[in-house]
Amino acid sequence: MASQTIQDVLSEAVAKGVAPGLTAAVAHADSRDSVYAAGVRGVADPTPMSPDDVFWIASCTKAITSAAALQLVERGILDLDAPVAERLPGLAAPQVLEGFGDDGSPRVRPARAPITLRRLLTHTSGLAYDFFHADLGRYYAHTGGSLMEQAPTAPVLAFDPGDGWQYGIGIDAVGWLVEQATGQGLDAYVARNITDPLGMADTSFTPSKALEARFVGMHARGPDGFMASPAFPSSPVYYGGGGLRSTAPDYLKFLRAVISPDGAGVLGPQTLAGLREADSDRPAGEIKTAAPPISHDFRPLPGTPTTHTLGFLRNEADVPGGRRAGSLAWAGLANCYYWADPASGVAGILCAQFLPFADPAMLSTFEAFERAAYADG
Repeated sequence: MASQTIQDVLSEAVAKGVAPGLTAAVAHADSRDSVYAAGVRGVADPTPMSPDDVFWIASCTKAITSAAALQLVERGILDLDAPVAERLPGLAAPQVLEGFGDDGSPRVRPARAPITLRRLLTHTSGLAYDFFHADLGRYYAHTGGSLMEQAPTAPVLAFDPGDGWQYGIGIDAVGWLVEQATGQGLDAYVARNITDPLGMADTSFTPSKALEARFVGMHARGPDGFMASPAFPSSPVYYGGGGLRSTAPDYLKFLRAVISPDGAGVLGPQTLAGLREADSDRPAGEIKTAAPPISHDFRPLPGTPTTHTLGFLRNEADVPGGRRAGSLAWAGLANCYYWADPASGVAGILCAQFLPFADPAMLSTFEAFERAAYADG
């Protein structure tokens, strides 16, 4: 049976109701880039989807913020292993959540180790999203506060820094660190040092009216299909972990830099090494939801061992028909997914705009998209 083309994968997915519309971009090993689109911008916007339509890419932002911090490490401005409290006093005295008393009150104690940049970048700091950590959600429900209100100045951790892996707001804190170290907003630093040099004109924390005109509508999947949904709230305080808007071909320029031997002249050798090399052999990447309307459980590449670099999830074995060992990947909450394969010189990104995250049909589409990208050479 002939393999599906990438366009076939997207068009079939839209026809089956996987998403109202999809865009994708692939960097091929022969230096070609190809872009694709299928469907419409949304149930409330019948405009045909175009490859240059703009998505909230959510946690796809994290790799770019991580690269920004690693540039500062390479320049000798930041230290991977120094306590970040030296620059961010609000993170000087984190508390670890140990459990709950018989009356439901939370039990916390001072953390036994400091939060460092390395631990933030690898999601081993103990900072967690409450929608991916049920006990943390229970903690904030009891205290009457919220993660977004309290974390910058009084963080509650899921475990002692360095003692586990838990996906969370650590990369938002990396953004605060970049701002403190440079004396400028994260948006300005990233534009000057990453997106502008890479020609990523459609990628921004603060999109222009022209970009807003190309926004794809947000959706929620219900039992009867998709419905229009308000955009997920984004605060400038937390945009290092999820604040970017971008397009599939624009984000591909960043992925091209990551797999390029010279970082496209923008990512230096030490930055590239940090982004590509596993920081430890600790298993990483699995997420259990505490808020099903926002996300399903997420187990990327089941059966394949995964670790974490200072910027990405990394698979430690080849994926049959797809990426090679040492490939780098992650995703964004509104069902955007990507990978970058330095060994093969192939990278790809697939974008949708709906919740909940880790939608099974969307994950199957992403797998088919990846196989088609490698079959295309």
